[in-house]
Amino acid sequence: MNEFIKDGERIDELNRNGYTILQHPDKFCFGMDAVLLSDFARAKKDDVCLDLGTGTGVIPILMEAKTKAKHFYALEIQEDSVDMAMRSVAMNDLSEKIDIMAGDIKEASKIFGPNTMDVVTSNPPYMLDNHGLKNPNDSKAIARHEVLCSLDDVIREASRCLKQGGHFYMVHRPFRLVEIISKMQQYKLEPKRMRLVYPFVNKEPNMVLIEGVKGGGPQLTVESPLIVYESVGNYTPEIYDIYGY
Repeated sequence: MNEFIKDGERIDELNRNGYTILQHPDKFCFGMDAVLLSDFARAKKDDVCLDLGTGTGVIPILMEAKTKAKHFYALEIQEDSVDMAMRSVAMNDLSEKIDIMAGDIKEASKIFGPNTMDVVTSNPPYMLDNHGLKNPNDSKAIARHEVLCSLDDVIREASRCLKQGGHFYMVHRPFRLVEIISKMQQYKLEPKRMRLVYPFVNKEPNMVLIEGVKGGGPQLTVESPLIVYESVGNYTPEIYDIYGY
């Protein structure tokens, strides 16, 4: 039995550097959005990075494999996820490169200090309306709905944590794109690069990947669409490449 795993958990392969991650199927498991964000985000040598709302730590683990960044910090409010992320980091011998910290996104700039980060990433809750939630304290509800933090909280704290010229990367839903761009500009994170993700070539996009630069000038590049499936059950070559298959 693996010394890092607890009852009900499983170990999933990440197909990068031999890394694996602990997940609990009855709680919230990471999805394609996190994997796509880790590929979309860029980090240079000696960059210090922060992931807001890291869940079980998949984004910093994948980015450590894909970039030459100096160090990664990751903030998560749910204690079970923090514990699982810490064990995943230890399991991959990454404790000297990745620090998982328990805390509230709304307090990120107080926890890490203002103007301290070169890169901030976030895969935040997408759903604005909490109506109908049977249990707002449920880990899946917290991950999907704006129960404990809002889009404003995420973008505000990302901007405060970033150095001037630092880069912010986020994955979200296209139906909130106008609000996303408005909030980014409000907090001096000028949108610089955007890519829409389509489940099929003939369907509407269901994800948007966006990059902003703190204090950047107004010029947005819209990249070519990212198509997920060629046919039902078959990914496009680009998706297979992103996953490392």
